[in-house]
Amino acid sequence: MATHLLTGDDESILRTAVSDLVHELVGDGERSMMVDEFDGEEYELRLVVDAAQTMPFLTDKRVVIARQVSRFNADDLVPLLAYVDNPLDSSDLVLVAGGTGRLSKKLSDAVKASGKVHNTSPGRDKRSWLADQVSAAGLKMDGGVTAQLATWLGEDAGRLDGILATLKSTYGAGEKLSFAQIEPFIGEAGGVPPWDLTDAIMAGDTTKALGLLGRMVHAGGRHPLQVMSILHNHYAGIAKLDGVEARNEDHAAAATGLKGFPAKKALQNYNKLGGANTKRALDWIAQADLDLRGAKDLEPELVMEVLVARLSKLR
Repeated sequence: MATHLLTGDDESILRTAVSDLVHELVGDGERSMMVDEFDGEEYELRLVVDAAQTMPFLTDKRVVIARQVSRFNADDLVPLLAYVDNPLDSSDLVLVAGGTGRLSKKLSDAVKASGKVHNTSPGRDKRSWLADQVSAAGLKMDGGVTAQLATWLGEDAGRLDGILATLKSTYGAGEKLSFAQIEPFIGEAGGVPPWDLTDAIMAGDTTKALGLLGRMVHAGGRHPLQVMSILHNHYAGIAKLDGVEARNEDHAAAATGLKGFPAKKALQNYNKLGGANTKRALDWIAQADLDLRGAKDLEPELVMEVLVARLSKLR
């Protein structure tokens, strides 16, 4: 038996992963007799440990689930850490990150040492993650279709499980699906991460940038002021390179406080724009921010569309 810790930044994906894991652990057993579940803001970890340390009755093992474990502090975790270090052979313990606070590194390290940590986040390489999910569902798509689906879903990867279930019930397993076959089942295009928008702007692709802006505001549920903050932070980071004569990634990191690829990207973007255009971009953003707050009687989305179009033409 083992201790499992599941983490992830998409609640829907995390919930599905927990359900799948518990289903696997229960197997052919009687769930009502095997599973103890703790959730919400009221339960204490000592109750979880007591359940995990209790011998099974009329079953070969127990499965104990504790959700929202990120809300517990170092003092709360003492009995749980002791249990993880010396677990009962007849219990599977499933710990699910979430809740207020940040997941304890001590807990994560303890589970890594004696159990298994499952990171359910798709990460930035959503295409590879999505291809794995398609394969696990028993479906077939070529790389081009998988890439289209990943782009369409954007940040709404939590919808994938339902889409795959629908596709499997419609087409069955084995047939290689085209995008035309899956398109009727995938719904509205999902939200997109901030870097998709800023990449399109920096590439000068106005049409794409405006489309991504619409997805961020509508499907992604971001308020125009939130998008404005994303754009301000993007150009403010680039502006830190003005006058420092950064020649490589290390110089850029020292000037911006960024590390690795983000520092390299900031330097590339500064070299595209130059100091004068970076300042112009920040001036436009500042004016648009005032317009959003009532300086002009314009619809917020129109203010953002004009801003994004202007920024995408800066070279």
